[in-house]
Amino acid sequence: MTAAARETLILTRSEIAGLMTTGDWLDAVETGFRAAAEGRAEGAPPMALEGSGGTFHAKGATIRLGPHYAALKLNGNFPDNPLRNGLPTIQGALLLCDGETGALLAVMDSIEVTLRRTAAATALAARYLARQDSRSILVCGCGEQGAAQLIALRPVLPLVRVTAWDRDFGRAEEFARRFRDDGIAAEAVRDLPADRPPFDVIVTATSARAPFLLRESVHAGTFVAAVGADSPGKSEIHPEAMRGAKVVADLLAQCVVMGDLHHAIAAGAIRLDEVHGELSELVAGAKPGRTSDHEVTIFDSTGTALQDVAAAATIYAKAAGNPGFRTVAFAGE
Repeated sequence: MTAAARETLILTRSEIAGLMTTGDWLDAVETGFRAAAEGRAEGAPPMALEGSGGTFHAKGATIRLGPHYAALKLNGNFPDNPLRNGLPTIQGALLLCDGETGALLAVMDSIEVTLRRTAAATALAARYLARQDSRSILVCGCGEQGAAQLIALRPVLPLVRVTAWDRDFGRAEEFARRFRDDGIAAEAVRDLPADRPPFDVIVTATSARAPFLLRESVHAGTFVAAVGADSPGKSEIHPEAMRGAKVVADLLAQCVVMGDLHHAIAAGAIRLDEVHGELSELVAGAKPGRTSDHEVTIFDSTGTALQDVAAAATIYAKAAGNPGFRTVAFAGE
């Protein structure tokens, strides 16, 4: 093995952000779900490790895209970090390896990967589950993920009106100002607007441990992306809001043990055999997406390593061989 073959790319968050466009993230996530449908990608069950004030999540998957890749990501999710410690809520690292030799190809900061691939999965789901004339959106949770969700959705849907809600009204106001300046009608609200006209799209991207989105807030024709409940103790969507809806999971085996589907099944609001399917099945054409303007569609997004490995492979392909990026010789003499 040559010295060059042993070198491992080290990629920071800002470097990853500079390499990837919104379209790149969407294409990468679509590639991951399509590969899963075709039997070219598979993931292992996620692992959770409790910290003090947060949880560590480990997720791993492999994908064959010509080259064979394996990725393992460890994230710490500490919701109080921004206010208490001046640190991001989510921090961690992703390892990308050669699936044929085991060589460590890259070590990547995981913040940008997690943020953008999560939002890209919502945009991908919206292609199949949202009404394509959707113009209004309610964003619940106005942190980085809420902003990433809106950024990812705007190229996919003709959104012109944004309503922002957060437990911290100041953060909702800041969110509205940011996107209002970006040429979209945006307003912040102190309370969830149950008495307002129906929203075409609702995104929940919070760290809530009790459901706040009630059935009466979800009207016929709405597409809901449930993003925040990425562990069994989190919950955003009231189980009754799932009753009778067309529910699509990012990964069904994962959603039945965490996320909002987990809570809806436990409450008896939906049975496992009533879940419409997985996003990979929609991407592959094995199952239809939205079939009526009146359907309520819900995407239960718990975040999968399929998204991570596909995104990491795309990032690596863009960065490999570029002398502007730092490498370290971890293996060998």
